[in-house]
Amino acid sequence: MPQPDRVSALGVPDPAGLDDDLKAIWAKCVEKLGFVPNVFNTYSLKPQRLRNFMQMYNEIMLSPSGLSKLEREMVAVVVSSANRCYYCLVAHGAAVRALSGDPELGEMMALNYRVATLDARQRAMLDFAWKLTTAPNLVDDADRDGLKAAGLTPEDIFDLSETVAFFNLSNRMASATDMMPNREYHRQTR
Repeated sequence: MPQPDRVSALGVPDPAGLDDDLKAIWAKCVEKLGFVPNVFNTYSLKPQRLRNFMQMYNEIMLSPSGLSKLEREMVAVVVSSANRCYYCLVAHGAAVRALSGDPELGEMMALNYRVATLDARQRAMLDFAWKLTTAPNLVDDADRDGLKAAGLTPEDIFDLSETVAFFNLSNRMASATDMMPNREYHRQTR
């Protein structure tokens, strides 16, 4: 049974009516990916929010960090697993498969990251991401000390925390709008 044939329960604007800067982003997405991610289509209801979202995503996920791009994508999937966010599980699970070259790793991150063979640093990061998502009021010095013991610097812990927070926001927006992942993500790196 296929997923619903829509981008978002709220609908999306006609891309032809978007501002020129967003049309250029749409064209670049089609050129590089072959499609426009539905998160962009959904956020285009509020063009300035879309710009803000893209800027924040790029800063958190693509800027220099002690966390690798793969680690940040793994965090995205673990947070999305805790929140049961269909869109982000599919989209970021595909990213984990692509970045790791391991089609099973994306599935493990989505279903139960604890079954994956991870180094102590990654395990500590993902345990923290899960706890910060599911029981944020219980995060304390012992959790931060555990991350430091696993080799994370204060800057790394900040980046990790911000990544967790960003994907909690993204998950809630995807759930609230009933955002559907692009079908292309399902087939990527399988």
